[in-house]
Amino acid sequence: QVQLVESGGGLVQPGGSLRLSCAASGSIFSIDAMGWYRQAPGKERELVAGSSRGGRTNYADSVKGRFTISRDNEKNTVYLQMDSLKPEDTAVYYCDAGILTTFDMRNYWGQGTQVTVSS
Repeated sequence: QVQLVESGGGLVQPGGSLRLSCAASGSIFSIDAMGWYRQAPGKERELVAGSSRGGRTNYADSVKGRFTISRDNEKNTVYLQMDSLKPEDTAVYYCDAGILTTFDMRNYWGQGTQVTVSS
């Protein structure tokens, strides 16, 4: 069984920073792409940032230059450094990973962590 556990969310003032972490655990052979998504109230879930196993990254236009995705393959962990946060970044943030286990290769999701940007 595989689990993704996110941490690091919270309340921050506009212009502030947060660092999200997502650790995968369980019967994992390898992890392919990892990424962060977010969903604000009344909106669809959207991709924020993604990282291939080799470290190639991509970002939503709305976060380019402010957010940085990184990963530690030894720890099966992906991070999202969020700087210069804006109220419109408020959302539940989810991590996603393509994981190969004994049984199959599929995407797994974390439970989500709330990020609120407000003064």
